[in-house]
Amino acid sequence: MRDALLAAVAGFGTGLSLIVAIGAQNAFVLRRGIRRDGVLAVVAICALSDAVLIALGVGGVGAVVAAFPQALTVVGLVGGAFLLCYGFLAARRAFRPSAMDVTGAPTGSARRVVLTCLALTWLNPHVYLDTVLLLGSVAAHRGDLRWAFGVGAAIASLCWFAALGFGARLLTGFFARPSSWRLLDGLVAATMVTLGVTLVVGAS
Repeated sequence: MRDALLAAVAGFGTGLSLIVAIGAQNAFVLRRGIRRDGVLAVVAICALSDAVLIALGVGGVGAVVAAFPQALTVVGLVGGAFLLCYGFLAARRAFRPSAMDVTGAPTGSARRVVLTCLALTWLNPHVYLDTVLLLGSVAAHRGDLRWAFGVGAAIASLCWFAALGFGARLLTGFFARPSSWRLLDGLVAATMVTLGVTLVVGAS
């Protein structure tokens, strides 16, 4: 029991170190949290997706993915193109004050929010490299305790996305000004475009 708990704690720390970084997914969750738009659905999708990917990595699928790098190339090209489009949309919002909604009211259909979140999650090859391959390989060294390690990593993902999505509302006062939204969208645009270019170039 003690060994399993230690393995879970190690998995929690490893998972958190990979998740807590500025990226397309985190930027999207933050923006939805500030706007209070589909936060529960977004947090659930991100956490459940990570749990599935972690389970695949712990189960040994990472070795299969590594054997077929062409799959990551295709995902990189498609994901890079998607991030570039999303980044340009964020840039347009930053330069269009009329697009700034500081009321916190929902700004799009639930279906659009869900589909965007799924795309940002599953069309990012870094998710497979970090979650499936890296976490999977680290978990493999735990032997019979690899699933406890995986559970810890999945819990870290849930805690992070819940804190990011639901905690973002604490920034509502700061984002009561259109200039603050302009700053956020500018940062989101820069992040998305940079990641998009990196993915496309890396996959080419």
